[in-house]
Amino acid sequence: MGVSRRKIGYHRRMPHRSHGSGQFRVEQLAACGDECVFEAGVLIFHPENVELGRNVYVGHQSILKGYYNSKMRIGDETWIGQQCFFHSGGGLSIGARVGIGPGVKILTSAHREAGRQTPILFSPIDFAPVVIEDDADIGVGAILLPGVTIGRGAQIGAGAVVAESVPAYAVAAGVPARVLRERAP
Repeated sequence: MGVSRRKIGYHRRMPHRSHGSGQFRVEQLAACGDECVFEAGVLIFHPENVELGRNVYVGHQSILKGYYNSKMRIGDETWIGQQCFFHSGGGLSIGARVGIGPGVKILTSAHREAGRQTPILFSPIDFAPVVIEDDADIGVGAILLPGVTIGRGAQIGAGAVVAESVPAYAVAAGVPARVLRERAP
């Protein structure tokens, strides 16, 4: 099964502009189930494209970086630790009952190599979705790169850099992350 990827062309060299403050009101979200908790300092960009299920916890100073043309979906009873950064330019789907440790970064876009003549900042950007299936656990400080799927019930170790998909019920850790074993039945 391939990953759907989008590409955009070279950045036009234009002045940088603000993405806004990230301050939001719950009613601005595309969906927000009952009993959700947003701790102090949580920022949500493009809340109209962010959907949260029931009883989702979002920890202090986390940033949910919604995107103007992609969705961020977070399932019921998911727990997101403090100071996380989630980018959904390529699309982000987080299942139900997922535990996400403090400081986790989820990226759905990356600059493509365009040669030395092009500054990396101005090179084309590739977008690819990240999917975290139900009941998975992402350790403190882990980084998930564009296009990966974390299978149902998989566990990602603290500080791992996940560049390839991890199958259901696997335990993966390291830089780059690799599967160490399967979880006990």
